[in-house]
Amino acid sequence: MDPIRTLDQLVEQLKKQPSRRVAVAAGHDPNTIAAAARAASENIAEMILVGDQERIDALCAEQGLDRSLFRVVDEKDPVAAGAKAIQLIRAGEAEVLMKGLIGTGDYMRLILNKEGGLLPPGRVLSHITVAELPAYVKSLGKLLFASDVAIIPRPDLETKVQILQYCLEAARSFGIAEPRAAILAASEKVSEKMKATVHGAEIKKRWQAGEFPGSIVDGPLALDVAISPEAVRIKGLDTPVEGKADILVFPNIESGNVFYKSATILSGARLAAAVVGTEVPCVLTSRADSEETKFFSIAMGCRLV
Repeated sequence: MDPIRTLDQLVEQLKKQPSRRVAVAAGHDPNTIAAAARAASENIAEMILVGDQERIDALCAEQGLDRSLFRVVDEKDPVAAGAKAIQLIRAGEAEVLMKGLIGTGDYMRLILNKEGGLLPPGRVLSHITVAELPAYVKSLGKLLFASDVAIIPRPDLETKVQILQYCLEAARSFGIAEPRAAILAASEKVSEKMKATVHGAEIKKRWQAGEFPGSIVDGPLALDVAISPEAVRIKGLDTPVEGKADILVFPNIESGNVFYKSATILSGARLAAAVVGTEVPCVLTSRADSEETKFFSIAMGCRLV
């Protein structure tokens, strides 16, 4: 399969494959319903909205959406709707979970629940963003995978290793045969005063020892030399990533989250995002995210299945 270089290409590829089934927890907010309708009408997903049926019907009427595009499971309480959506996953009636009008804390608690949740023992819960940045697509013709920007505040070394593995798996699912990953820090120089640099150097050693076959991994790298061949040339660095990263592993949630929001607000990026490490992909978007971001996140979840 050729690498997917834009989010529109992702959608076009999904149209050629069998639709996946997506259960939406509390699926009764305007942007989520609009995104779900688009996913269903473009035949990339079968959408199951678990939520307030009266509100769903009213929103479909207001937005001129075809109500028959959805299967609706009536449940007015958002937390109960989330629990029912996970029950559909566990019963094999859906393959992707999506957050609707349910609080992020409640959504995550349901996923993490040891009795009926979706996180296998021993796995780390993380979050992957796929960013289509106009300048990066123009210069290098590729998407950027970034983690973790939403869940893990300050990942330690072993957590970063697992985050890297998730990102490599996601990149390969997009057709990238040998993903290039940058373990980010503020500098390429290793200093005990900056743990991110120590982590980057250790992960690079593991890569050199063969721990991440079929990939190119380097660290610590500053953001400029991770994504700019020109910056690599000017700084005279010798890095196997060569300023052409497919994957950015952030040192902490603050840096990742600032990147995520800067990419959209300042750079006009289009985004998709999902929670990984779980038994199935779990779409997690913000209430402030656009209908387009939610649509592309549905598409990403379907791809990651």
